[in-house]
Amino acid sequence: MRKVSRRELLRAGGVGAAAVVGGGLLGRVGRAEEHRHGAAAGQGTGHGEATAHGGMGTIGTVDHARNGFDPSEILYDWDLGEVSRRGDQTVREYRIVAIDKEVEIAPGVFFPAWTYNGSIPGPTLRATEGDRLRIEFVNGGAHPHTIHFHGLHSARMDGVPGIGAGDVMPGDSTVYEFDAFPFGCHLYHCHSAPLKRHIHKGLYGAFVIDPDPARHPDQADAARRRSYEGAREANVREMVMVMNGFDTTFDGENEVYAVNSIAFGYQVAPIRVGNDEDIRVYLVNLTEFDPINSFHLHGNFFDYYDTGTSLVPTVHTDTIMQCQAQRGILEFNFRGYEPGMHMFHAHQTEFVELGWMGFFDVVEGRP
Repeated sequence: MRKVSRRELLRAGGVGAAAVVGGGLLGRVGRAEEHRHGAAAGQGTGHGEATAHGGMGTIGTVDHARNGFDPSEILYDWDLGEVSRRGDQTVREYRIVAIDKEVEIAPGVFFPAWTYNGSIPGPTLRATEGDRLRIEFVNGGAHPHTIHFHGLHSARMDGVPGIGAGDVMPGDSTVYEFDAFPFGCHLYHCHSAPLKRHIHKGLYGAFVIDPDPARHPDQADAARRRSYEGAREANVREMVMVMNGFDTTFDGENEVYAVNSIAFGYQVAPIRVGNDEDIRVYLVNLTEFDPINSFHLHGNFFDYYDTGTSLVPTVHTDTIMQCQAQRGILEFNFRGYEPGMHMFHAHQTEFVELGWMGFFDVVEGRP
């Protein structure tokens, strides 16, 4: 069967027009050289919620239970590790397993993924500045893998082939251990060759280091508010969004774009927020095959903290661009706004039409 390019997909009317009942253009895109699959599952009989708010979307819904993860849950799923003390230092221990699995990224579109702990993105690791981190990595996949963490660590803990543990072979394991510095919004990903394939297939995740207020006495209140406990005390709604894409035909060009992996996931299930609460988004770009990705918020502006390594905003805007591995923190609210739907999406319209679009469902008070 001839492969269908994303240009052809767009000319056919985008994901919404392609994902017709019974399997259409988007369904065909999902049949790649590495994978063949039967009839699409979970198809609907009409546009319904998926297209009710923006005029585009998919028909039917993704089976999150079969995937083993739900993008609405990934938003708030922080892995704080197993906590203990070693003298005066907090120690956090995590376990990450590389798993090969099929993931439904849009209704009826199945992708042969490589994952950390069975989800794309992998678990969002969270620690406090100065903590000692121990990450046990087990390679349960069929290919050599590593974990490379952005941040400060020794060369032997860098998770690259030929240094330290290097490539971890299938069935083997290793431990990465280092102190959590600097505070900010970071990421981790596989660094095995070919790097573009290991990242694109799904081996990545977000990595947040909260500032320690004691290390920032002149900004202690801001540092406390940025922390996991402080955010909850201040009723700040925190969430993580990892921008990504999927090359379903394995030709070096993405056919599906998303935040947290599911095309139009936050249009089908808008993110409910209150007009009396502060919102903080940890935004990370792990899109392969495209030089940049972006985030645009409709009808509002946000404070942006580039890389999250400052407690003072970098810029006040409604649109931000990130190249791969760039990341930052967005802070905003809807105070004074009437209830309603506020769209957010990439400001590359091609990405929007191929799945990277969602909504904040603004309601009264603090839901």
